[in-house]
Amino acid sequence: MSKLDSVVKDIAAEMRQRPDRGTVADYIPELAHVDPNAFGLAVADAEGELACGGDADLPFSIQSISKVFTLTLALGMVGDRLWQRVGREPSGTPFNSIVQLERERGIPRNPFINAGAIAVTDVILSGHQPREALGEILRFMQFLADDPSITIDRAVAASEDRTGFRNRALANYMKSFGVLENPVDFTLGVYFHHCAIAMTCRQLALAGRFLAHQGRNPATGLSVVQPERARRINAIMLTCGHYDGSGEFAYRVGLPGKSGVGGGILAIAPGAASIAVWSPGLDASGNSHLGRIALEMLTRRMGWSIFGG
Repeated sequence: MSKLDSVVKDIAAEMRQRPDRGTVADYIPELAHVDPNAFGLAVADAEGELACGGDADLPFSIQSISKVFTLTLALGMVGDRLWQRVGREPSGTPFNSIVQLERERGIPRNPFINAGAIAVTDVILSGHQPREALGEILRFMQFLADDPSITIDRAVAASEDRTGFRNRALANYMKSFGVLENPVDFTLGVYFHHCAIAMTCRQLALAGRFLAHQGRNPATGLSVVQPERARRINAIMLTCGHYDGSGEFAYRVGLPGKSGVGGGILAIAPGAASIAVWSPGLDASGNSHLGRIALEMLTRRMGWSIFGG
């Protein structure tokens, strides 16, 4: 057994025994039914090893982790013009806050808070029908993970649509400033559905490999994005990927990462590995409680923090 495999299995076993599991996101009704005792961890390293522990093959709703991939797609479509419609600064406020939108005339602070991700989704939608735009996002995820079985959890998408009142408020507010070009219902429909993509830790770790290897998939050698763009996406993940808990995550874990309220986290150890962890219980900032602890343990034991050690 390799060191990585041993570390991953040890961490998964330890996390399964911990009593402090956080609180499952119940404001999306379908997510309220998820087992809070679930825990999965998968790591795809630069040598092609895929180490898995716990419930690494159990699908879960990736939620806001999808925003990493929609950002990648939108940058591929419009390049740096995207930054005219969304910023790159940490928010310091909850992920669904409308306060900063009012102060900053409808321009979202970054592409990972809800408002910013809705604006990014609107860019992808432009020139497409909603079904076509959604299909493009899903195919991109399947391509990155090399797995055509990845799909959308329609029950979760419907649940988000029924209860997404704050997201509708954010979208309508941005529409009033001309930040959104498409009909609000079209943009939100695509947004709700890409957040409801279901993946396993194994699939998610594989999908994130290009960000750990300067934009290139190490398994195929194919370039997904240019190295500079991969670096910049990682930078935004580091500073903005955990909402108003981003500073704490950088301090504790020391890696670029993106969380989702389904309890998943995608973390990137540049040059070393793509990591996916899932534990449904969340902390006060809406990030996986045990997921962050597990990643802190992993980076310490493997020496992967971007800050050294």
